[in-house]
Amino acid sequence: MLCTVALIALTATGPAAALRSGPDVAIPASIDRTRAPADDSRVGPVDAPRAGVSRADAPQPGTEPTGYVPPVPGADPPSGVERRFDPPEHEWGAGHRGVDLTAPAGSRVLAPGAGVVTFAGQVARRGVVVVTHPDGLRSSLEPVAASVPVGMAVTAGTAIGVVESGPAGGSGGDGTTPNHCAPSSCVHWGVRRGERYIDPLSLLDRPTIVLLPDR
Repeated sequence: MLCTVALIALTATGPAAALRSGPDVAIPASIDRTRAPADDSRVGPVDAPRAGVSRADAPQPGTEPTGYVPPVPGADPPSGVERRFDPPEHEWGAGHRGVDLTAPAGSRVLAPGAGVVTFAGQVARRGVVVVTHPDGLRSSLEPVAASVPVGMAVTAGTAIGVVESGPAGGSGGDGTTPNHCAPSSCVHWGVRRGERYIDPLSLLDRPTIVLLPDR
């Protein structure tokens, strides 16, 4: 049985880990993690407990504006969310280390925050763009055909590429690899602080709820 694989990982200084996207299964420890670009949201080296996934590291609702925006123009989560962040129970365990946002093939993909492009290229036949932010977070987006070079400074909302197009509404850099959300099309957004994954949607500004007095 074949499964679609996408390897993603990134440190602030360069390639460091190997990750994958597709069916959530365990990855052998023998995989060489020194060659793959570094950051995505599927499976990678994480810290216990709960596979290094942390919600506490993320900004909390009602705090100061974060400066982050959805990487899909016009997206207004929770609407348009194909699949939410789902922390795994243990290292290499099944889960979803990011969020999938509905996005047609060929549509623009935006930098979710200010930072520097630290990876832009193919991983397991899918386009991946990684932006390292000043606060130490790293955003990875796939499948994206990059329009920006490594080293370019971007601001929140800067166009960094387009959703790759492929067969049957899917996408892939080679034109044959199904989209991460096949048979529909989406952008997968993963966020890491160091080796810890956090919920990307927690970075987006949320309106403060104001309770009105009884009348």
